[in-house]
Amino acid sequence: MIGSIKLLTGTSNQNLAKEVSEYLNIPLSDAIVSRFSDGEIRVQINESMRGEDVFVIQSLCPPINESIMELLLILDAIKRASAGRITAVIPYYAYARQDRKDKPRVPISARLLADLITVAGAQRVVVVDLHSPQIQGFFNIPVDNLHALGVLYDYLKDKVDSSNTVVVSPDAGGVERARLLANKIGCPIAIIYKRRPEPNVAEVLDIIGDVKGKRAIIVDDIIDTAGTVCAASELLLSKGASRVDVVATHGLLSGPAVERLRKSSIEEVVVTNTIPVGHKNLEKLKVVSIAPLIGEAIRRIHEGESVSMLFT
Repeated sequence: MIGSIKLLTGTSNQNLAKEVSEYLNIPLSDAIVSRFSDGEIRVQINESMRGEDVFVIQSLCPPINESIMELLLILDAIKRASAGRITAVIPYYAYARQDRKDKPRVPISARLLADLITVAGAQRVVVVDLHSPQIQGFFNIPVDNLHALGVLYDYLKDKVDSSNTVVVSPDAGGVERARLLANKIGCPIAIIYKRRPEPNVAEVLDIIGDVKGKRAIIVDDIIDTAGTVCAASELLLSKGASRVDVVATHGLLSGPAVERLRKSSIEEVVVTNTIPVGHKNLEKLKVVSIAPLIGEAIRRIHEGESVSMLFT
């Protein structure tokens, strides 16, 4: 018999964990996640976990390797505390873009991370918009891949005119995501053809679809250095789009991203809080909360209800 819900979090995204806690009306459990003087991570759980249904909320965002190590140590501590069931709630799954061996002598990092999480003690994983859905197959435990499109659509629905809007996929791999959002809005889609000569470098080449005179909404799962969306916005405007907005699940916004977006012609950038972006000084950036979606998934898992409706 699995006991009551226990919520724990590391230091990577404490505000999101607090929002999930408030949604469920369950306090975060008392735990210490700090650093020893040499930089090693210290974890100590200060209340009983025996037999409980424990959910660890930890986004694997920058500093990525620190966040990963915190998650692994928390999972190990809970496992050794005889928890009834352990679920790792990972709003942003790092290393997801390293999901295959595309060159000789390179690791499949996403698979290695899946193995580490499982060995550390996770018996189930909840993630939000995996970059490659196939990563679910890297785990030998249940994985619930939640989709943020519903949250993003709720923000957009009263702000767009379906007759004058086009949803744009920044590459061929994101067509399904663009189609789902376009179906919700009730508008057509367009696809940008690009190639990547090297990591974090994208060459935008052409557009498939009609964007002339329309408000273009680029939808992606990750905004990292923002090179793709900024180049795509310039191409869309050159093809006659009246306005360009960007929506994405994970706002990494690393390196030159903020400056690129500030200087770009993009009107608004909408991301969720899977990654904390409050420290980014960008007026056109809007953040919507994923906490109700994650909180509902936790409730349903605990009560043995279907989670499948949250995937659509």
